[in-house]
Amino acid sequence: MTATALALAKVRNIGIMAHIDAGKTTTAERILYFTGVSHRIGEVHDGAAALDHLKQERDRGITITSAATTCHWDGHTVNLIDTPGHVDFTIEVERCLRVLDGAVAVFDGVAGVEPQSETVWRQADRYGVPRVCFVNKLDRAGAGYHRCVDMIRERLGAVPLAVQLPIGAEAGFEGVVDLVAMRAHLWPGGRHTVADVPSGLAEEARRWRRTLIETVAEHDERAMALYLDGVEPSEEQLHAAIRRLTVASAASPVLCGSAFRNKGVQPLLDAVVRYLPSPLDAGPAAGGAPVSDEAPLAALAFKVVSDRHLGRFTFVRIYSGRLEPGAEVLNGARGRKERIGKIYRVHADKRVEIGAAGAGDIVAVMGLKRTATGETLCDPAHPVVLESMDFPAPVIEVAIEARSRADVERLGAAVHRLAEEDPSLQVRDEDGQTVIGGMGELHLEILVDRLKEEFHVEANVGRPRVAYRETVRRAVERVDLTHRKQTGGKGQYAKVQIALEPIEDGYEFVNRITGGRIPKEFIPSVDAGCQEALRTGPVAGYEMTGVRVVLTDGHFHPVDSSELAFKIAGSLAVREAVRRASPVLLEPVMTVEVTTPEEYLGTVIGDLNGRRGRVEGTGERGGAKVVQALVPLAEMFGYVGHLRGMTSGRGVFTMRFAAHGEVPPAVAARVVAAG
Repeated sequence: MTATALALAKVRNIGIMAHIDAGKTTTAERILYFTGVSHRIGEVHDGAAALDHLKQERDRGITITSAATTCHWDGHTVNLIDTPGHVDFTIEVERCLRVLDGAVAVFDGVAGVEPQSETVWRQADRYGVPRVCFVNKLDRAGAGYHRCVDMIRERLGAVPLAVQLPIGAEAGFEGVVDLVAMRAHLWPGGRHTVADVPSGLAEEARRWRRTLIETVAEHDERAMALYLDGVEPSEEQLHAAIRRLTVASAASPVLCGSAFRNKGVQPLLDAVVRYLPSPLDAGPAAGGAPVSDEAPLAALAFKVVSDRHLGRFTFVRIYSGRLEPGAEVLNGARGRKERIGKIYRVHADKRVEIGAAGAGDIVAVMGLKRTATGETLCDPAHPVVLESMDFPAPVIEVAIEARSRADVERLGAAVHRLAEEDPSLQVRDEDGQTVIGGMGELHLEILVDRLKEEFHVEANVGRPRVAYRETVRRAVERVDLTHRKQTGGKGQYAKVQIALEPIEDGYEFVNRITGGRIPKEFIPSVDAGCQEALRTGPVAGYEMTGVRVVLTDGHFHPVDSSELAFKIAGSLAVREAVRRASPVLLEPVMTVEVTTPEEYLGTVIGDLNGRRGRVEGTGERGGAKVVQALVPLAEMFGYVGHLRGMTSGRGVFTMRFAAHGEVPPAVAARVVAAG
């Protein structure tokens, strides 16, 4: 191995992900403390967490934006990103997982696998990110480690490898048994000690170790060979087999503890460096460049941040090659060159300037003026485009109107900067107002708060409203449209023939022109015209989705045809086709999960039914009842206060986007009338 490869083998780029309130930021703060980055422990409930640096995060005690930092453990460099747990900020998790090599999934030992736990787990599956699981809060009443392991298996479809066993339960939780080394980790008086397994737990620990070995053998050929030969694997062999399964995302080690009580964090750090992959294990990114400083540059911009004093920062993950201040790089997605300014190593809102960054690094860069989230930076001599990210469409909108002429200019600049930072924020102008769309009420509330606090924009804010969509319910086989305009001199002429079909989601354009019936340089103009027409649907003027347009035939004039003529023809043809295709209004339908004491179960279910909800099932978690339902977003405004009133303040709920559903005719008529 070269010196660079040896150094990369000791790098871990990881994220911490979880459902809200599982203790994710508390776990990250303990990691910073025990690795020596912080000299005092920052508590989330005191508004003193180092990684929650926005004012809104400290005020609310939640993580809103992902925060990056670097720490060191057992000779390894750990680049750590703490991600939000609230579903409204799930895009932060998405873009971080895209550039990370591994993750720690934190679970609440009482609640187990919660809705957002499932969401972030699926996101990690999508990007092939290996995970280590940490069952937290085992000191709490009702905590159940084994129940949580079962839920990871059943609800997530994962293969959990329980590598630890808790010592004691609830208030009597003292430490953990390491089932690989068969040693006990204890924290008497807050001091970490390693001792023999308590005699009362010895038999149970041996039984769980046998289960661990058997599970590993089922999924790893080398471990299976030892098992069939009747050979007990050594500690090193078992560690190596668990690492192979983890790196391959075939299984996930499960550890446990109580981060708030400072128990279980050091063994978790050991597991991070022992089991999660290095940049070398993760392999080359798309484009095939080796993970090396000597290879051509390939890096992905995954986050843009606007600093009030220093300007625009771009967070970059370098897959291969080297970044240096002053270097010229190519934006592979746009085909434009940019120049690298200063390069920083980041710890939350603090930055340390560094001279260069190499393969495997995650750094912040100044000077990139036209590079957006998800775009590739590469060597101009070796252009490459890495896989980007998909950003969900907003489900809720709010209108903002500046209060004064001076605020109009500030509002425009502020919204532009926020949209650069947050790709899930969409902005448009409507009747002299600025309309911003986002992922939920809290998302928009935070954005409006930041406009006032950070950008000093005084604005009137409307009530949140649903971001409806429109679609078609039947196919139209043929629409012929001729656009002809003669004004003296050169005219406009374009003829198109299209078919229109409903699809599940999004927009597709299919070109079936043969024989040069329409010159190929005009085809993109037809596509652009179709997209323009679909921005305003015929039912209530909302954007259309779930439409495929097929261009089947056409005709052109050698003099009068132009890109503009074919764009207009495409637009008019689609408008006519949509009118014939039974257009309908769609609304966002949310997956809602309500946790309530049993005595309020009937009231909660009845209320959800009254909100046009469909109850999918009920269950039990931590001594409380859980109701799962699908409910239109339009019926869920203000639900948090209503639920508290129904359940004497004891009910809680989570909500995430499920799909768009057709609006019933009576409701659609009210939406159209409201305009």
